Amino acid sequence: MCQETTSRATSNEQKKTTLNKISGQWKRERPDVDASIMSLCGEIWKAGRSIKAAVADNMKRFDLDLAAGDVMLTLRRQGYRQTLSPSELSKEMMRSTSAMTNRLDRLEEKGLVERTQDANDRRGLKISLTQKGFDLVDELVSSHVATEKDALKKLSTLERAQLQKLLQKLNT
Repeated sequence: MCQETTSRATSNEQKKTTLNKISGQWKRERPDVDASIMSLCGEIWKAGRSIKAAVADNMKRFDLDLAAGDVMLTLRRQGYRQTLSPSELSKEMMRSTSAMTNRLDRLEEKGLVERTQDANDRRGLKISLTQKGFDLVDELVSSHVATEKDALKKLSTLERAQLQKLLQKLNT
């Protein structure tokens, strides 16, 4: 086994031991409280952080942060040359509108998105990908999916489907 694999395995064992230790400490200190739920939530949080870090690293390869990547992917899935207003974009991204202007400013400075007047509302704006942005995000989406697939590679197809059902249940 190579040193990196050994190191990773040791690190994973240490994390499991830490969670077991924490559960044991709570069991000792407060036997009246079932603290096992803390371990489960800890595992969910760790998995989320791990996936988020992998996605963020992938976005950096394209000179994007997570928020900018989210904007780009959201615009791309609308279709070629399709537009969204800033509020529609926020809704599609499931995010607040508070930081949208700054995100769009940065992407516009890079030549990845453009703002145009809304033909139906002269006070409104529409956002779309430029050709440069479209080309970049077409490359990004393949890499993004591969990164997420790699993050979940230890799960079988059935396990991924089960996990998705369980997480959807929690998120409703």
